[in-house]
Amino acid sequence: MPGFTPARRWQQAYYPFKNRTVGQKIEETLERTIKGALFGCRMCGNCLLQETALICPMECPKGLRNGPCGGSTPEHCYVDETRPCVWYKIYERAEKYGRLDELMEVLPPLDWDKVGTSPQPDGWNNLRKHGGIKAISRYMRSTPEIRKQKWHDFFKEIRQPDWWQGDSLPHPAPLHVPVSHLEQLLSDGKFAITAEIAPPLSASPDDLVKKILMLKECVDAVNFTDNPSSTPRMSSLACSLIALQNGVEPVLQIAARDRTRMGLQGEVLGASALGIRNILCLTGDHPRLGPGPNGRMDIWDIDAIQAMWIIRRMRDEAQFLDCREIKCAPQVFIGAAGSPYASTPLIQAMREEKKVNAGAQFMQTNLIYDYDGFQQYLEALERREVTRRVPILAGISPIRSIKAAYAMRQVPGVKIPDWLIQRMEASADPKEESVQITLELIDKVKALPGVRGIHFMAVGWESIVPRLIKDSGLR
Repeated sequence: MPGFTPARRWQQAYYPFKNRTVGQKIEETLERTIKGALFGCRMCGNCLLQETALICPMECPKGLRNGPCGGSTPEHCYVDETRPCVWYKIYERAEKYGRLDELMEVLPPLDWDKVGTSPQPDGWNNLRKHGGIKAISRYMRSTPEIRKQKWHDFFKEIRQPDWWQGDSLPHPAPLHVPVSHLEQLLSDGKFAITAEIAPPLSASPDDLVKKILMLKECVDAVNFTDNPSSTPRMSSLACSLIALQNGVEPVLQIAARDRTRMGLQGEVLGASALGIRNILCLTGDHPRLGPGPNGRMDIWDIDAIQAMWIIRRMRDEAQFLDCREIKCAPQVFIGAAGSPYASTPLIQAMREEKKVNAGAQFMQTNLIYDYDGFQQYLEALERREVTRRVPILAGISPIRSIKAAYAMRQVPGVKIPDWLIQRMEASADPKEESVQITLELIDKVKALPGVRGIHFMAVGWESIVPRLIKDSGLR
């Protein structure tokens, strides 16, 4: 186990994708050996140890560089339960040393030209740019407060390249006319109702169209999941276009797991050209959750926060990631997923705030069954003013059977309390009892401060959604 990182290296270190001189190879070998022993270094060449409490975030099986995923727990990593969640450990150590605010900076994806190489040349080049020995002398003569700021600024210039320039500041959309019905509704302060449809495991759209038409008159927009649980389905983009053709406003879901930065930008341009205006960004489930044989495990080129940062800049600054101009910028309403039960309320509140800073304009949460836990989550969001800045749509899902309840308990980020399962088991009709529990939950959740809508995720039971909307008085 590395000296400073509380977990073993999950995967082997990277090697350069280009030829190196003998001197560079010696330098990289030394760094790989020393930093590997101390930090479990994978030689990403884009070092973030200065910002992540000297714990390497590349120890995360997803390689996430902006915080934990929605399945994180204090006990262990959901991908590999033999190891801790490295991001939970980062937050834990940062809180101990009073450096939590350092974790709010939106960090860039890897520059793969640097992968496998040493970051030391970047440090020396930056030092020379500031005056070399003279800069060190000025630094030593400064007050402790100024030294601290100079130290921070020096490393920020290295980790935030010109093509990214991430920070910890809010980046709200400029004043504009709402681009979708959902945005107009939420901008007017009205209560929104959205529902999720799982795309078919088929090339036939017939069943999908039936579900879309069934929900057409009772919801404001319909989400289409993007290969949920790492299982291949009809693409969210195709489902969104079919919804538009049938008079229903879609919410296109984009899982960062299946996108390179190039693919993301191309898909956003295409979606906007087709008239799809709502986009929800997620990091995506790990391939281990899906059917075998598994493909590559380290496939995250970007995470959800980076995806939102890229899309926001495309829309508001008319720029590609490489800073080229976009002649006709995409017009989209950007959403994020919230995780009420992952890790701790504080960590998740910080992560949701980071998403909002990056560009999220609305948030749909994961499944809610534990009312008290959801209330604690909202209180944590309120303390960081997240609920004042974006509307929250609470995720609601009825459980079709007792067997399904036990299965859903295994889904990362979902918490089903014992009393709910006991109540279903004690009922003569567990399915109907689940409907009544859901109606009671809707009644309590919709009254909570900060909740501006309900997002139904019926997980294959979409036919129950119209009844839930009618019986709950939402319409």
